[in-house]
Amino acid sequence: MANYSGTVKTVKGGYHARILLVKVIVYIVCILLTIMAIAPFVIMIFNASKSRFEIQQGFLEWTDKITNKTLISLLPSKSFIQNGRYLLTSDALGLPFGRGFLNSALIAFGATILSVYFSALTAYGFAVYRFKLNKLLYGFIMLIQMVPTQVTVISFVEMMNKWGLTNSYIPFILPAIAAPGTVFFLRQYMSSALSLEMVEAGRIDGCSEFGIFNRLVLPILKPGMATMAIFAVVTNWNSYLLPTLLLDKLEMSTVPMLVDKLKGNKYSVEYGAVYWGLSLTAAPLIVFYLALSKYIIAGVALGGVKE
Repeated sequence: MANYSGTVKTVKGGYHARILLVKVIVYIVCILLTIMAIAPFVIMIFNASKSRFEIQQGFLEWTDKITNKTLISLLPSKSFIQNGRYLLTSDALGLPFGRGFLNSALIAFGATILSVYFSALTAYGFAVYRFKLNKLLYGFIMLIQMVPTQVTVISFVEMMNKWGLTNSYIPFILPAIAAPGTVFFLRQYMSSALSLEMVEAGRIDGCSEFGIFNRLVLPILKPGMATMAIFAVVTNWNSYLLPTLLLDKLEMSTVPMLVDKLKGNKYSVEYGAVYWGLSLTAAPLIVFYLALSKYIIAGVALGGVKE
C-alpha cells in the first residue's frame, strides 16, 4: 500500500512538474512576442529624438558589417523637439503635415463607415433571407476576396482616369462599400449572435426591414463591427499605392505620401524627422485601437464560430 501511495505521489509530482514547465515556456514565449511587438515602436520613438548624424553613427546599435550602416539605435537623444519643428514648420514637404492628417482621416474614416455599414447590411441579407442564389452569390463574394488588390490596380487606375476621378477622394471611399472580408466576418458573427426569432418579432410589430436592421440588428453587431472598423481604419490610413497613383495635387497628399517625401535623396535624408513622421502616423491608429479594444476579443471570438 505504501509503495502504491508513493507511486501515485511520484506520478502526480511529475505531472505538476510538466504543467509548470509548459506554463514557464508559454510565459517566456508570450514575453518574447510582446517585446517583438513593442520594440519597433520604442526604437521609432527613440530615433525620433536623434539627429541625422546620431542615427547614422548610432550608440548601442547593430551595424551591418557589409555596408557599415547602423541598423538599430537603442538610446534616446536630445533632438526630439528640433525634429518635430522641422517636420511641422519647414517647407521640406511643401504642405503642412496637419493637412495630410486631415486628408488621411477623411479617407480612412469615410471608407470605414461605408465599408462596415454596407458589409453588415450585405451579411444580414445572406444570414436572414433564404433565396435560391444565396449560397452562389455568397461563394462569389468569397471568391472575390481571394483576388489580390495588385491584380486589379492597373485597370482600376485606368477606369478612374477615364471617369475623371483622379485627384479625388471618391476612388478611395466609395469602392470601400465592397469589402468581401468584412462581409464574411460579419456573416459568421451573425450566425452566432443574431436570433431570427427577434427579426420575426420585429416584423410582427410592424417594423420595416431597414428599421429591424438599424434598430435591432446593429446594436447586436456592435462588437463585430468595431473589430472590423479597426482593421478598416488601419488599412485605409496606411494606404499608399493607390493614393500615389491617383493623387497628383500636393494639397491632397495623405500622411504616408508626406512621410515618403521626407526621404528626399539618400544623401540628405532627415532621418529624425522621418521617424517623427512615422510616430505621428502611428499615434492615431494606436488611440483608435485602444478606444475599441474592448470589442476585439468578443468580436473575434463570436465571428470565428462556425454555424
